[in-house]
Amino acid sequence: MDLSFATISSPVGTWVIEGTSVGVTRVHMPHEGAITSSSHPHEPVARAREQLEEYFHGTRRDFDVEFAQTAATSFQRAVWRALVALPYGSVATYARVAEMAGHPGAARAVGNANHANPWPVLVPCHRVVASSGLGGYGGGEDVKRYLLTLEGVRLESVGDPKAWRKKDASAPE
Repeated sequence: MDLSFATISSPVGTWVIEGTSVGVTRVHMPHEGAITSSSHPHEPVARAREQLEEYFHGTRRDFDVEFAQTAATSFQRAVWRALVALPYGSVATYARVAEMAGHPGAARAVGNANHANPWPVLVPCHRVVASSGLGGYGGGEDVKRYLLTLEGVRLESVGDPKAWRKKDASAPE
């Protein structure tokens, strides 16, 4: 597999996009260490870099990138499809994402699927919150807070279901 890499700087550190000519294989979070950019990254990697740069500058809300095949369970794939359906600037609870994925009652398993997500931000696992607060994130709480704040989520309301429900993708308008 001929991999290429591209880096993106953000206020929370450097992200690295890895991929082939077929698609993006992984997005490395800032805490995962530095990988050198390729001088000529494959087209899907270059496109993902451009779109993530736009996202971090506040000018992009949706992504249109090709993903390479990855080993995953059918449950993980269902969760990742549900995550992509979460609108920019919204949050949903782990329980709601489990329902969206067709597995009500599997909220804890959603957390595991989020942790296995190879494409953070592009597949927005940062938009999943606990019913009682922010919840975890593989990149760390500071990164999750930054991403949600960038998207306009009022963090002071995340622990208050009455307040954040207006931003919850599962709540009726």
